[in-house]
Amino acid sequence: MCSRGEETSPQRSARGGRRPGPLVYRVFRSFAYLTIKDRTPQILTKVIDTLHRHKSEFFEKHGEEGVEAEKKAISLLSKLRNELQTDKPIIPLVDKCVDTDIWNQYLEYQRSLLNEGDGEPRWFFSPWLFVECYMYRRIHEAIMQRQVYSQQITGSEGGSQRGAAKCFGNDSTLGVEVWLPNSLLVRRSSSTCPPIHDFDVFKESKDENFFESQDSIEALCRHLLQLKPVKDLGENQIQDEFFKFLQISLWGNKCDLSLSGGESSSQKDNIINCLQDLKPFILINDTESLWALLSKLKKTAETPVVRVDIVLDNSGFELITDLVFADFLLSSELATEIHFHGKTIPWFVSDVTVRDFNWIVEHMKSSNLESMSTCGINWETYVRMGKWVYHDHAFWTLPHPYCMMPQVAPDLYAELQKACLVLFKGDLNYRKLMGDRKWKFTFPFHQALSGFHPAPLCSIRTLKCELQVGLQPGQAEQLTASDPHWLTTGKYGIFQFDGPL
Repeated sequence: MCSRGEETSPQRSARGGRRPGPLVYRVFRSFAYLTIKDRTPQILTKVIDTLHRHKSEFFEKHGEEGVEAEKKAISLLSKLRNELQTDKPIIPLVDKCVDTDIWNQYLEYQRSLLNEGDGEPRWFFSPWLFVECYMYRRIHEAIMQRQVYSQQITGSEGGSQRGAAKCFGNDSTLGVEVWLPNSLLVRRSSSTCPPIHDFDVFKESKDENFFESQDSIEALCRHLLQLKPVKDLGENQIQDEFFKFLQISLWGNKCDLSLSGGESSSQKDNIINCLQDLKPFILINDTESLWALLSKLKKTAETPVVRVDIVLDNSGFELITDLVFADFLLSSELATEIHFHGKTIPWFVSDVTVRDFNWIVEHMKSSNLESMSTCGINWETYVRMGKWVYHDHAFWTLPHPYCMMPQVAPDLYAELQKACLVLFKGDLNYRKLMGDRKWKFTFPFHQALSGFHPAPLCSIRTLKCELQVGLQPGQAEQLTASDPHWLTTGKYGIFQFDGPL
C-alpha cells in the first residue's frame, strides 16, 4: 500500500488568515442565484412529473398503498418547491435515516452563524452548497417518507457494518460492497419501508444519457481494445494513451444533468477525435505530475499494490469514460486495483449510485456491439476479482466540506489514506474540496484544501461554478475579457494536482 497522506488540522485557516465567505444565492445574477432561482425549481418540477407518470406502476406493484405514497411524495415536493421559491426558513429533516441527526446538527451550526435578529437560516441567504445539497436530501426524504429505525450507534469502534444502509437502497447485482461508517450507522430492530422508498426519480434521465451516447461509447471501447495487451506497448505510447484517457475522462464531465436541469446532455460525437482541439481549454494541466507519480510507483518494487481511488461524479457517458480509464490503468499496470466511490442516494440528478454502477456494467455486457460487450465482461471480471471495488458512504451526501471529513467520517478518511492517488471528478467534489468559498483565483490549491490531504489527489473537472483557484496572475482577467461566462459553461477544464511525487 502507499504511504498515508499528511495529517494537518482542517480547522486551521489557510495562510493563518481569515477564510473568504461562502458562495451564496443573494449575489444578483451570480451562478448561485440562477441555480436557486431557476434550475432547482425546474428540477423539482421534473421530479414531480416523473412521479405522476409512474402512478400506474406504483399501483401495479403496491396497490392503493403505492398510489398514496406517490400522492404524499408529490405533496411534500410541492411544499419544498414553495419553500424554496418564497425564501421560507430552512426546516429540520423529520425522517429517521442514518444521516438525519448530522444534517440537523449542521442546520443548527448554520443557525449559530447568524447575527442576533437575523431569524432562521433561509434559502436565499444561506451558503449555496448547503441549500443545494439540502434540496436533494429533502427530495430523498419525500420519497422515503419517515422510515422507522431504532438504536442509533454513534462513535463506536471497529469495522463498518453491513446491512444497515437499507435507507439508501442497496443493490448487490454484482456483489458490490456497500458500507457506511459506524459514526453514521443505525441498527434496525424493526422498520417500515414505504412502497416507493427505493424509487430513483432520476433513473430515466441517467439511463437515457447512456443510450443516447452509444456511438461515442462504442468508439471508446474499440479504441481501448485495440491497444490490448497494453502492457506490451512501449513506455512512450503508454504515456501518450494515459494522457488521452485522462482527457477523455475530463471532457466526459461535461455531461452533467444537474447543470441542464435534467434535460439531455449526452455525448454524440466521437470524443477521441476532439481531444487536440480541446487542449487549449485546459486551464491547469497537471497530468505530467500524475504520470510521474504512477510511473514511479510502477517501477518501485516496494509498492506491490498501487491503488487509485476515483470519487465519481455523473453516471451515463461520464461513468463510461471513468471505467475505460480505470481499465487502462489496470491493463497498463500503472495500478493494481481501482476503488470507486459513489453516492448512497440519488443525488444532483446524475450522480452515480451503486444501482447505476451495476446497471452500466450489465448493459455493457449485454450489448449487441462486440467492443462494448467485451468491455462489460472484462469489467464484471474486475469486480469479481476484487480489482475494482465500489464503495458508497453517507458522507458524500452531507453538506460538509471535505476538510471536515476526519472529524465527521474518520473511517472514510482512513480509507482514502490507503490510496496512492485519489481522483475527484466534477464540480461538486471541487466545491467541497474548496469549501465552496470565494477564494481568489490565484490562491494556491494546496492551501485552499484547508488541511484535507489524505493522499496525493487531483481534481478533474469542467468548470460549472464560480469557483477556481491556482490560476496564474492575470489569467482569470484574460478569460473574463474574452469569455465572461468562462467559469460556468463547462467549456474549460482542469487537472489540478496536490501532493508529493
